[in-house]
Amino acid sequence: MTQTPQTSQTSQTELIYERLRQSILSLAVTPGARLTERGLEAELAASRTPVRAALTRLEGEGLMQRDGRGWRVSPIDLGEVEAQLEFRSAVEAAAVRLAALRATDAQIDALDDLLLSFDPPESEEAGHRMGTDFHVELVRLSGNPFMVASAVSSLTRLARTRWLEVRTRESRVRAIDEHRAIVEALRRRAGDEAARLVVAHIERTRERLVLSLDEERSRSLRARGYEVIAPGR
Repeated sequence: MTQTPQTSQTSQTELIYERLRQSILSLAVTPGARLTERGLEAELAASRTPVRAALTRLEGEGLMQRDGRGWRVSPIDLGEVEAQLEFRSAVEAAAVRLAALRATDAQIDALDDLLLSFDPPESEEAGHRMGTDFHVELVRLSGNPFMVASAVSSLTRLARTRWLEVRTRESRVRAIDEHRAIVEALRRRAGDEAARLVVAHIERTRERLVLSLDEERSRSLRARGYEVIAPGR
């Protein structure tokens, strides 16, 4: 099938979007970094329209902000991080209660298989991917597409902070065990127990992040060029 100029431009937008998104989420492009459309055109050998479309899409995900005539990567706002974790806790607790009522045995088995495929995670990146995939699929079992969209949006906004967590092998193993406990509660159709486990799991994530992003560490990150906004600023 021959590509029209429109489909070619759409494909280029998608490629630029994926490349920039991955660079932002992996912190290869630092929080607060200034970018220009012209600079990205030269760097990516792309025209203005797909570059702007990709940036606008990233803005919608909370990863980019307009900065005068240019753009900047959204800073890591610790107040927003706290709010997003509260939001995740509420959404996922409600979702697992629905999942306990609605999910089929086969769907719960598939969620368990997902955990087994990453046990143990081959790398820190694989561990991050497993955590994200698990929580999205967990919420998907609710059968509510709005909950899924909310979970994906929240996890995207939080993704960069996962690279800043101080995580040990013990904490990674514990996270997998916590995921398994949630799955087992779903198998027993124990919705309230699954919700309690999810809330406790997300709270431990919050505690690790608070420890990882204390004032001293935040100053160190700022010294390395990361824009980190303290709560209340």
